[in-house]
Amino acid sequence: MILLKLAMDNEILSVIIPTLNESKSLPLLLSDLSELRNTEIIIIDSYSKDKTRAIASIYGAKFYQLNQNNRGLQLNFGAQKATGKWLLFIHADSRLKEKWSEEINLIMKKNPAAVHFFKFKINSTKTIYRFLEFLVNMRCFFFKDPYGDQGLLIQKNKYLKNEGFKEIPLMEDIDFIKRIKKREDLVCLKNSIYTSSRKWERNNLLIQSFKNWKLRKRWLRGDPIDLIYNDYYKSKD
Repeated sequence: MILLKLAMDNEILSVIIPTLNESKSLPLLLSDLSELRNTEIIIIDSYSKDKTRAIASIYGAKFYQLNQNNRGLQLNFGAQKATGKWLLFIHADSRLKEKWSEEINLIMKKNPAAVHFFKFKINSTKTIYRFLEFLVNMRCFFFKDPYGDQGLLIQKNKYLKNEGFKEIPLMEDIDFIKRIKKREDLVCLKNSIYTSSRKWERNNLLIQSFKNWKLRKRWLRGDPIDLIYNDYYKSKD
């Protein structure tokens, strides 16, 4: 009975990180994650040409490499390989502030039914990003629509019950949230996640945000995902 209680009090968290040439960002995230004990780090790579594999090995992470650039496939593959009761999906360019693990440990100990996501922050001091943070967090507050760069903490059995991420190269986060929020409670964590500003630095923030909005509208009306994927990466060139 004592051993059983100890096992329940120390739930394993499987952290699933999709990567593609993330050797610059990955060590910072893995250092943040080391704050939490009883973790299983699973890195699912998409034919990186940099030192992503070596970094994963240094930090003791499980490393798998797929021959497709498909984030939905990567996330779902990682979930299938996970041995933890809890799953945390997180992007490789994310950062977590000190003591973030205290809230996660409390949630896993209480074993709630809800699915959790982080508050949205951008790792930049530019004032324009505070405006974007406000809009994203208001959207999440009223509509419970977090995106993949806000992380997702979910029990594995709940993930499987809701059929997980579709194996699509884009919009996999929107698709999954759209499905699970009809059946599950989504709750925002008190802690923030800090995502890299690099995706907005290449283009004007407002123009890129508008382009992303149009692409999401096309996906919702049923346009082929391959065409949307090509147009998304064309817009970032």
